[in-house]
Amino acid sequence: QVQLAESGGGSVQTGGSLRLSCVISGKTWTVGPGAWYRQAPGKERELVARITRGGVPREYAVSVKGRFTISRDNDKNRVDLQMDNLSPEDTAVYYCYASAQELDSWGQGTQVTVSE
Repeated sequence: QVQLAESGGGSVQTGGSLRLSCVISGKTWTVGPGAWYRQAPGKERELVARITRGGVPREYAVSVKGRFTISRDNDKNRVDLQMDNLSPEDTAVYYCYASAQELDSWGQGTQVTVSE
């Protein structure tokens, strides 16, 4: 089993930047693909970006493409999400996800709030 812990959320103004980090612990050698999801109030959880075990970004949501960058450092057991040019529509709880031995693992979530 693996455990995921997110950090880096907070409040920023429109146009600002934040960097989210997800530290993976436990049986880290079993971890495969990773991803970031988000859930805004009253909406379903949606995929933001995903990355392969080897650190190759594979998919970005249309709404964040060109503004967000997912990265991975397997030596540090981290999956990061750099978020630039943020807008109020990006306000949500952001969750780290990892697949390990065909099991889904989620972090507890970190709040991102973008004001006008």
